[in-house]
Amino acid sequence: MSLALVGITGIVALLLILFFLSIPVGFAMGIVGFCGFCYVVSFKAGLNMISSALWETFSKYGLTVIPLFIFMGQIAFYSGVNEKLYNAAYKWVGQIRGGIAMATIMACSAFAAICGSNAATAATMTTVALPQMKKYKYEPMLSTGAIACGSTLGVVIPPSVVLIVIGLSTEQSIAKLFYGGIGAGIILAILLIATVYILCCIYPEWGPVGPKTGFMEKLRALTGTVEMATLFLLVMLGLYFGFFTPAEAGAAGSFFAVIISVVQGRLSWKGFLNSVADTLRISCMVIMIVAGAVIFGRFLAVTRIPFDIAAWVVDLPVPNMVIMMIIFAIYIVGGAVMDALALLLITIPIFFPVAKQLGYDPIWFGVTITVVTTLGAVSPPVGATTYVVGGMAKDVPLEDVFKGVAFFLPAYIVCVLILMILPDIVTFLPSLMR
Repeated sequence: MSLALVGITGIVALLLILFFLSIPVGFAMGIVGFCGFCYVVSFKAGLNMISSALWETFSKYGLTVIPLFIFMGQIAFYSGVNEKLYNAAYKWVGQIRGGIAMATIMACSAFAAICGSNAATAATMTTVALPQMKKYKYEPMLSTGAIACGSTLGVVIPPSVVLIVIGLSTEQSIAKLFYGGIGAGIILAILLIATVYILCCIYPEWGPVGPKTGFMEKLRALTGTVEMATLFLLVMLGLYFGFFTPAEAGAAGSFFAVIISVVQGRLSWKGFLNSVADTLRISCMVIMIVAGAVIFGRFLAVTRIPFDIAAWVVDLPVPNMVIMMIIFAIYIVGGAVMDALALLLITIPIFFPVAKQLGYDPIWFGVTITVVTTLGAVSPPVGATTYVVGGMAKDVPLEDVFKGVAFFLPAYIVCVLILMILPDIVTFLPSLMR
């Protein structure tokens, strides 16, 4: 059996395990990668590979950035910062037709910038925003679709665990990926808000006008966002000017998040313990996925599939943009059937060398594929974020939640096209960093 055929068999076996045996993705990648490596090389070499690969990966100080940023997001979640952010957004745009749905997306953007988690943002905004939209008789499809899609901004707007993992996997600057994600996240948020506006122009009854608020009331609402805006600026400016490494930024952000929450009296002892427990659970899950991906990546490397595909793609008689669109199409389809983080870690060893050989900026590629795979977070059959919203919105059928999400999917496609045509949206801020 040729090496390429062994690699393809391993990928197919991995997908079959994920689909039919429900083994957690990190373990599935580790099992297939180890068995495949042993087949190609030897059992003893496989054991040596596991020990050296895992030690090489997890002895890196930079990996501590994952639990630190997750902890910062969990502190923000349990201290109730979401309510202040939603209230401020609502005061500013709630009186526009569809404004409460727009406010929800804006609040999702703000909370995602601190939290960095799709699921946490979806759970938070479903709890806070959905009752308000029900109160003003918003169409449930619009309400749940706006929450589910707005929540995906958590993996694009920094700090993002997905961008951190991409940076570690490709040995790119995490700080530059964060700054690249700002432009992409803003564009995606604007397009999602524009989708609400268009839907409410077509179906005015879907988004009734909310009560008007005065200018002074709008200004007072902004005071509730000062603490979290300060926290976000602390992290991002510290990274930009080189005061912090990414890990130090996570530690500083977590520390000040705790201080702010305690001083305001918004973080109970139970909330603190819950944030620690959730941080441990989520961090262990992410780290196991990274471990499995490292082992699976070593297997793919010995089969030379990444290098063969890169060489084949580069020689195709079509423009580079067409090749990149094919790659993105693969990510869209793959993201609809498996977890976005797992998909990225499986495919990055294959497509990252392709992007580099085609001459694309590595930071641009990392940020753009993050936007592409966010489609998977809301698309059936996986659509984890959609299921979170559907599970919490008890009186809205899951079918209606997915229908609502479908209205927003073109926004993601347009966002990717904009990033392809105007790559400077992603690369400008990172290019200014020292």
